[in-house]
Amino acid sequence: MATPRSLADKALAIALKQGVLRPRDLERNGVPSYYAATLFRAGRLNRVGRGLYVHPEAHVSENHTLALVAKRIPGSIICLLSALRFHELTTQLPNATWIAVSQKGRRPTANDIPLRIVRFSGNALKDGVREYALDGVTVRITDPARTVVDCFKYRNKIGRDVAVEALRDAMSQRKVNLQQLNQYARMCRVSKFMQPYLELYV
Repeated sequence: MATPRSLADKALAIALKQGVLRPRDLERNGVPSYYAATLFRAGRLNRVGRGLYVHPEAHVSENHTLALVAKRIPGSIICLLSALRFHELTTQLPNATWIAVSQKGRRPTANDIPLRIVRFSGNALKDGVREYALDGVTVRITDPARTVVDCFKYRNKIGRDVAVEALRDAMSQRKVNLQQLNQYARMCRVSKFMQPYLELYV
């Protein structure tokens, strides 16, 4: 039978490996979930959100908040301003994390993490969505071309100037190409609106 000390050590090892830990992650590995809170009270884990813990020695990147959101809201997609920031296509620092969820899903909440939420449906939930490993967490983020097109689609929410700047920077940095942009523009039904800007920057 495992001793409390050995279970605590195992819990700490899991936390160090995973980056962001939820109590249920411990249960999957044979450690009672309450060890997360116990180790937090003992000062051996840091709590970074409700039900989210990190090892004090874990490497934490500048994208840590994105990892927290992905852990808290499985299936969510980092998009728009947050995706622009991740891809280094804007100098703006969003005051909330922009995520997309299914049109049919329940509206997610994360009281300790400011969120801006949009709804995707159909192919928009998977086309141009890539997986990235951030702080030990798999995070779904729209790729550069998809992000630029989404900015045009949601220009009334984020501002047309932001979308145009993102297109200009993405083209100058060669992070997108015309074929990708046209593909996503058709999917998002913004081809006609984007065409003058594509002619300007391509």
